[in-house]
Amino acid sequence: MTAPAFTISRATPESRIALAFAVLGLLALAAGPYWLDRNGMRIVGDFMVYLGLASLWNLLAGYAGLVSVGQQAYVGFGGYVLFGAAIFLGVPPLLAVPIAGVGAAIISVPISYLVFRLKGAYFAIGTWVVAEVFMLLASQWSALGGGSGISLPIAIVREIGATRAMRENLIYWTTLGTTAAILIAVYLLLRSKWGLALQAIRDSETAAESSGVSVANAKRLLYVVACAGAAMIGAIYFMTKLRISPSAAFSVNDWTAFVIFMTVIGGIGRIEGPIVGAALFILLRETLSDLGAIYLIILGVIAVAVMLLAPKGIWGLLQEKFGWQLFPVGRKLVLDTSKKEGN
Repeated sequence: MTAPAFTISRATPESRIALAFAVLGLLALAAGPYWLDRNGMRIVGDFMVYLGLASLWNLLAGYAGLVSVGQQAYVGFGGYVLFGAAIFLGVPPLLAVPIAGVGAAIISVPISYLVFRLKGAYFAIGTWVVAEVFMLLASQWSALGGGSGISLPIAIVREIGATRAMRENLIYWTTLGTTAAILIAVYLLLRSKWGLALQAIRDSETAAESSGVSVANAKRLLYVVACAGAAMIGAIYFMTKLRISPSAAFSVNDWTAFVIFMTVIGGIGRIEGPIVGAALFILLRETLSDLGAIYLIILGVIAVAVMLLAPKGIWGLLQEKFGWQLFPVGRKLVLDTSKKEGN
C-alpha cells in the first residue's frame, strides 16, 4: 500500500507575487519625496497612518475578539508624550516617537487588567471611558495648553530638519518606516506560535483554553502591542501637524470610527483587509470630502451595503470567490502525487 508524500507550505503562488509587489511598492514609496509633490506626500502619509491603525485594530478585534472603541486614548497619549518630551525634556522629536511607544506599552499593562474584567459590549464601552479619562487629563494639563492645545516651538521644529522640505521628508520616511514595521510585526506575530494561539482563540476561546492556550496572556500581549503601535503613529501624526489639542488627539471619529470603517469594509480578521479598507477610505475622502455632511452619509451607506452584501468584507468576498491569499499566516498541506512512499 502506498500513500502520496506531502509537504507543509506556508506560501501560495499569489503570495510570492504579492511579496515582490510589496517590496517594489515600499521602495517606490520610500523614493516618494523625489517624485511626489507635497499633496501627494500628504495623501500617502495619511494612508500609512490609517493603515497602521487599522492593522492594529484588526489584530485586536479580528484575532482576539477585543472590539475596542478607545484606541484614540493611545493615539493622543503618543502625541502628548512627544510634545511633553520635546518641550520639557529636550528630547529630539524623532527620538520621542519610540519613547511614546514604550510609554504606551507600559501604561497599557495596568489598564488591561482593568478593562479585561469586562466582556463584549462592556469591554468596548470601558475602552471608550478610558479614552475619555485620558482626554480629560490632557485638557487639565495647563503646561501643554490645557483644553486649547499647544504648538511645537520653532526651535524644536527646526530640530526635525533645517528646512521645511527636509522636515517633511524626514517625517514622511518616519511614517512610512513605522507603518511598514507595524505590518511586518503583525505578519510575523500571526505566523508564530502566538498566531496559532490567536487563531484558536478567534475560533473558540473555550476550545483554545482547553488545548493549553493562555487566552488572557495572548490577549494582553495583543493589547499592549496595539497600544504601543497606536502611540507611535499618534506621535508621528501630531509631529506632522506641529500642534496638538485634546479634541484632536482623542477624537473618536478620526482614530476609531474611521478605523473600524476601514477594517470592516476591507475584511476583518485578514491582513489584506485593512490595506483594501484604508485605500478605499483615502480615495473616498479625497474625492468626496468637499461634500460636507453628505460625505459622511455616503461612508455610512457604503459600510451598511458592504456588511449586508459582503459580511466578510471586500477582501473576504474576493478570497471566497478566487481563493486569493496574499499574506497567508496558516499552514497548508500540499500533496506530492509524483512521489510514493511504500509501507
